[in-house]
Amino acid sequence: MTTIERPPLEGIRVIDLTTFLSGPSATQLLGDLGADVVKIESFQGDSSRAIVGPTLDGDCAYYLANNRNKRSISLDLKSPRGREVLMRLVAGADVVIENFRPGVTARLGIAPESVTAEHPSLVWASISGFGQEGPMRDRPAYDMVVQALSGVMSINGHPGAPSARLGIPAGDVVAGLFAVIGVLAALQSRQETGRGRVVDVSMLRGQLSMLSYQALYTYLRDVPPGPQGAGHDSIATYRSFRGGDGRELVVTANTPRMWEGLCRVLGVEELVTDERYVDASARLANKESLWATLEARFTERPAAEWVELLAEASVPVAPVKNVLEALADARAAGDGSLVEVKNGTVSFENVAAPIRFVDTAEVEPVYPPALGQDTFDILVGELGMSPADVEALIAEGVVLAPLDEQVA
Repeated sequence: MTTIERPPLEGIRVIDLTTFLSGPSATQLLGDLGADVVKIESFQGDSSRAIVGPTLDGDCAYYLANNRNKRSISLDLKSPRGREVLMRLVAGADVVIENFRPGVTARLGIAPESVTAEHPSLVWASISGFGQEGPMRDRPAYDMVVQALSGVMSINGHPGAPSARLGIPAGDVVAGLFAVIGVLAALQSRQETGRGRVVDVSMLRGQLSMLSYQALYTYLRDVPPGPQGAGHDSIATYRSFRGGDGRELVVTANTPRMWEGLCRVLGVEELVTDERYVDASARLANKESLWATLEARFTERPAAEWVELLAEASVPVAPVKNVLEALADARAAGDGSLVEVKNGTVSFENVAAPIRFVDTAEVEPVYPPALGQDTFDILVGELGMSPADVEALIAEGVVLAPLDEQVA
């Protein structure tokens, strides 16, 4: 009989001091992996609760997308008693993640150096725009800011057009992913040493890392790459084309066999022996004339027909789908790429964590919490406060709890 293992981070408690997107995306992933995530919010709540856009049952979709599998407690961290409550929570935690601007934790009296000195086994992760040190440390940063500063925007879009922001929040999400990697590495190290680490993640450094080979190309050429458009800097037959019905498809014919298969399907076998296109270097040097020939052939059939024919010839190909189509495909596949998150009669479908573990119990998704939803449960059930103590903290403006959670 197969043994079903518990989720890998079950038993790990995370104190989530983050807001907006980079931090919440990281803590949501930790929650997806089984960690108990306690979200600490101001009385105004995570700023993503107020983003203009679609809503569900009064909640902003932006917030809902990044805050499942968490519990919420609302504290005034500017008050001494609020910080005292936080420190009691930290004392029972394994990880703290925050994305304040550098220096804010010190002003609040919760600098990582002092907190980890008191709790040596604690892992502390700081996400910021530009890192905890350096000339830009105090500047505010958002996703598009780091996309611009990293060079990412300059190579997105089409030649001759203005630089384009990536349509996904890569600056935020990539920083969140690196924060999770840093936390997991620090937890692994703690198993051997008993000591935690302070993890410093920069959104800008995260975007620079995403440049990948483009960074080395630039170093070796001493020339910045331009907008990539539909193509690739090194592979002429790695680009998108438009079929006769106006729909787009992408082809990645990287090897000689794939190149020959592409020519055979398109009915231009003579290109295989044409000295202008005889190998990858020649094709790249003569890409403009090659593209013109291929584009003309692709307009002779609908994109879907080309996709079918090229796939049969083992040429890597795919239609360019919009997000609605891509999500519909994920739903139809039934492979767990999407997850339904429920709260009574209210529910929504969201993208699941892409990580799977064989023979491991899955974490049942928990609906993102209302502001301060778990204040009473956490303070009474876990810190051992009496209901009267919590009511006093509410009256003093130290903590906030929804009316239906307050004890009469």
